[in-house]
Amino acid sequence: METVLYLVRHGETVDNAQQIMQGQTHGCLNEKGREQARMVAERLAGEAFDAVVASDLRRAVQTAEIIAAPHGLLVVTTPLLRERDWGGFTGRFIPDLKGEVWPDDIESEEALLARARTFLIYITATYPGKRVVAVGHGIINKAILAVYAGCTMREVQRMMNAEVRILTVSAVRAASAAAATSAAAAMTASAE
Repeated sequence: METVLYLVRHGETVDNAQQIMQGQTHGCLNEKGREQARMVAERLAGEAFDAVVASDLRRAVQTAEIIAAPHGLLVVTTPLLRERDWGGFTGRFIPDLKGEVWPDDIESEEALLARARTFLIYITATYPGKRVVAVGHGIINKAILAVYAGCTMREVQRMMNAEVRILTVSAVRAASAAAATSAAAAMTASAE
């Protein structure tokens, strides 16, 4: 049974507009972000959904609540959809980070991809054959798309705020994609 996943990036936040690295801070939608979420809600109002799932960070929950309202659905949260933990870069002005050495406390790409694999397995096991909206963040969504497509994160086009991408995934496909990206990550690590 295939789960249809509408993967959404949260609307624009105050920190997005100011180019601040949010990471796993809660953030808050600005007026543009709320309008973006309303536009997604309007676009998806005619679709039938069984669930709306979001990162447990406020900016994703706010976006998900706006999208869920026309469907009368409650938002289920999961830390699996949290944004990448940017460690010492969190709260910094993004243009100032160019060329800086990454601190050791940034969540590794391997850990991020593992979380994406776990999310796909969770969503297909919890909502088999269902239609689900999942509101996450730019980098975790990119990791989910990479696992889904069986490619590297660098090959996945960046998601804009309030962008929606539709994936159709079964538990079998999620498990095989998870195994494939896990093996590829292990080969890359051993080659380095």
